[in-house]
Amino acid sequence: MKISDEKKKPVLIANRGEIAIRIARTCRALGFPTVGIYSEVDRFSEHIRFCDSAYFVGEAAPKESYLNIERVIEVAQKSGAKFIHPGYGFLSERPQFVEACQQAGLIFVGPSVESMRLMGDKIQARATVDFLGVPRVPGSAGAITTIPEAILIAREIGFPILLKAASGGGGKGMRRVDLESDLQLAFEAASREALGAFGDGSIYLEKLILHPHHVEVQIFGDGKGKAIHLGERECSIQRRHQKVLEESPSPILNRFPKTREAMYQAAIRVAQHVQYSGAGTFEFIVDEKGAFYFLEMNTRLQVEHPVTEWVTGIDLVAWQLLLASDAFDLPSHIEFHGSAIEVRLYAEDPGTFLPAPGALGQISLPSGPFVRSDSGFSEPGEVSVFYDPLIAKISVWAATRPEALDRLRAALDEARVQPPKRPDGTQIGSLRTNLSFLKKLVRNSFVQEGDTTTDLITKCPDLTSKTRSVFSLEAALAVSLTHFFEDSLDFQIPSNGADSNWIQIARKEGIKK
Repeated sequence: MKISDEKKKPVLIANRGEIAIRIARTCRALGFPTVGIYSEVDRFSEHIRFCDSAYFVGEAAPKESYLNIERVIEVAQKSGAKFIHPGYGFLSERPQFVEACQQAGLIFVGPSVESMRLMGDKIQARATVDFLGVPRVPGSAGAITTIPEAILIAREIGFPILLKAASGGGGKGMRRVDLESDLQLAFEAASREALGAFGDGSIYLEKLILHPHHVEVQIFGDGKGKAIHLGERECSIQRRHQKVLEESPSPILNRFPKTREAMYQAAIRVAQHVQYSGAGTFEFIVDEKGAFYFLEMNTRLQVEHPVTEWVTGIDLVAWQLLLASDAFDLPSHIEFHGSAIEVRLYAEDPGTFLPAPGALGQISLPSGPFVRSDSGFSEPGEVSVFYDPLIAKISVWAATRPEALDRLRAALDEARVQPPKRPDGTQIGSLRTNLSFLKKLVRNSFVQEGDTTTDLITKCPDLTSKTRSVFSLEAALAVSLTHFFEDSLDFQIPSNGADSNWIQIARKEGIKK
């Protein structure tokens, strides 16, 4: 599959950080000129240097910059861009952005408005899979508008339950509720957080399945009713409903090969039904007996897509660009090889997993045979309070899972991330990372055995006990800033009650919300 030179028009990358760099690299390899955008605090960010040109798009707050549809479209037209690649997060799953691109004569590198509305909205997606007979987690049929309605459904399916944002993902607008007496406060908090993060406070309710495995299926569609799967990724290890480690193939599906095939076919059936175009991910819960339940679909490229690229040898961004350029033929068969694992290196407290943005000094990421580091940093900079505190994604490939774990352990031991230092060697600031936690995680017995459920971190307190740190006044200030900017922050505000911990920390430090 080849793209003619006349079709290689400029691509505006409507994102920042490591995903903007990753997209720019594939554009460069294929011969597409690139246009970057940056906010006020990103003027000197690494992703700018990877683009052929770059334009200022607004102030630091995402609503003023990376979420400003009007401004992004204006920059695209000014720069002469023909394509817009949204990456993940920000505008990647907003149908109104796709419509704005179409109205401006731009090509959105992603699914159509129709399929995004059907599957990107969690409630619409549940209705679609119900129609197609795909099993899903028991819960409300649609959005819940009143507390009495929520109580009635919760009593019917039984506690514990999850409240989830209809337009959300990544833990935003999500609350676990174990007791009926806690439901009202949790509902109000989830709705408020969802409204601030996504502009939609709609909430639905579903049964919380205990000790599950979280497995997702990567699909790719041609937009004309054909779709294929590109295998699965298990991402059961999570904190605050966010993934920490992802791998392929899935250890739990190795035990239940019939479940694997059924999940593949379910994902393909839905993708074909909605005439899905491009890369998308179906997320499922798998219980200990091998039964699976649909959770949601992410109508975009996933953070953890390198795992799939390792085991398939496919550049997913290249496929997206080929499809957008009408130069793509969907293959009928994909070969899978070996085992791949990815971990996410964050600027966060390794004991509480709360964001810990700050100045970044020395950074040295691992490399070598079958080791990949995706990062938005290569030199001193700053992990901003305004955005997700991801520093890097470190992934590896090997012929077998044990070999992949060995390679990942060695890679993490090689990594170095430190705050800046004064000439006398004293540390500036209090940047913290989860590197020590990740090193423990990949040596954990459950991880080594492949027995990874979503409650693994909770049932292994040794993973965080020795790394728990004491919060400073700076941390309390970050708490206050989080609540001040909670309607526009792109990083994941702690959910499932964790936000109350932030307030407690602030109170201990003498700061009031």
